[in-house]
Amino acid sequence: MSNTYDVIVIGSGPGGYIAAIRAAQLGLKTAIVEREHLAGICSNWGCIPTKALLRSAEIFHYAKHPGDYGIKIEGSVTPDLNAIVARSRGIAQRMNGGVGFLMKKNKVDIIWGEAKLSKPGEIVVSKTSKKPLEPQAPLPKNVLPEGTYTAKHIIVATGARPRALPGIEPDGKLIWTYFEAMKPAEMPKSLLVMGSGAIGIEFASFYRTLGVDVTVVEVMKTVMPVEDAEISALAKKQFEKQGMKIHLEAKVTKVEKGANSITAHVEMKDGKVEKITADRMISAVGVQANIENIGLEALGVKTDRGFIAIDGYGKTNVPGIYAIGDVAGPPMLAHKAEHEAVICVEKIAGLPNVHPMDKLKIPGCTYCHPQVASVGLTEAKAKEQGRDIRVGRFPFVANGKAIALGEDQGLVKTIFDKKTGELLGAHLVGAEVTELIQGFVIAMNLETTEEELMHTIFPHPTISETLKESVLDAYGRALNA
Repeated sequence: MSNTYDVIVIGSGPGGYIAAIRAAQLGLKTAIVEREHLAGICSNWGCIPTKALLRSAEIFHYAKHPGDYGIKIEGSVTPDLNAIVARSRGIAQRMNGGVGFLMKKNKVDIIWGEAKLSKPGEIVVSKTSKKPLEPQAPLPKNVLPEGTYTAKHIIVATGARPRALPGIEPDGKLIWTYFEAMKPAEMPKSLLVMGSGAIGIEFASFYRTLGVDVTVVEVMKTVMPVEDAEISALAKKQFEKQGMKIHLEAKVTKVEKGANSITAHVEMKDGKVEKITADRMISAVGVQANIENIGLEALGVKTDRGFIAIDGYGKTNVPGIYAIGDVAGPPMLAHKAEHEAVICVEKIAGLPNVHPMDKLKIPGCTYCHPQVASVGLTEAKAKEQGRDIRVGRFPFVANGKAIALGEDQGLVKTIFDKKTGELLGAHLVGAEVTELIQGFVIAMNLETTEEELMHTIFPHPTISETLKESVLDAYGRALNA
């Protein structure tokens, strides 16, 4: 078989495998290089298996409060940690195998090993030193060995890994990254989470729901700092109501390790240092791109603040070399990587009317309890830009479906340009808002105004009615509050 391709993709995460599929669909001879596990971090150790864990925690929560729904459960309800983890890992393996099937279906060759850019249009693949952290689904038969491969277009989709702070590096035993947090050998009684971004707060929510004493330390002024401040404050209130302890404008300066616990020195807002002891600690202070040892420097590929620099179509400064996904910069989201992949490949293929990525229209979702979702400008950002705005709010407590579900703690917030009626941003906290946010994403992509949203009929009874009511509220027309 020829080692020459139209497109070679390095990395099989959400960006990589979608790029390979789209290239194959467009008739380009395509191969994908992977060194560790098909489907990348998202399906194996991130997006999908974490949602499986959170679903188990959600079911446990409902089982612990059956009386809220007129149900009686005799005897105790306890979480089975081994079974919860096994379910999550089984789902990850299923996703892993699914990507293998898609590669076979679309006639994409898989090259197994470590890829390095040797010159424009060429990579050298060597035997991988990485070992999968668990047995993965059987690889398809179309797996090629190490060697030299050439392609007119090479797409780097090598993703990212957990960031470590100097002196507080994860050790896999007492200080965890999300890898260890997803499959603990035993349930800790207490947990310190450093960082309250999506990764940190989702694990904090999972472990707290299962009864662990959880403390969150965040250096910024709000939990989930990228979110609208009002939404963050409401979420924090619910977290604390659940028993979570949260320290804002605080930072871990030092960690002492015991035989089976850690003691963190936390510098508080007032400058005082408090010692917090916990069985385990999760370091969730972000991720860093995998840009090392893939030949970028030798070829002169530009990087910016630790990421590969690209234009709106994934092009780097070196002709024929592209980058997508986490390795190409924030937001570090699987759906951003997937969309970026399609844009990049369609531009390579010469399709007409390919639009560059508009990062303002990328939704963000955090699957804690309650869920948080957003798109567009926060109220603070809109004001910083000097926009004259209207803000609408509608609480879940005034929505019949939310009340019937026993999920009446939530809020939908919408931000409009006062002059044009343009939807600038939407911010939600509450049950299933990660599903609801897409309504506003579509509206923004269609350049929908407040008038069109007001004239849209929403089904009753649904939580989605809160979206329309929030729009109405921005114009003083809310009907149910």
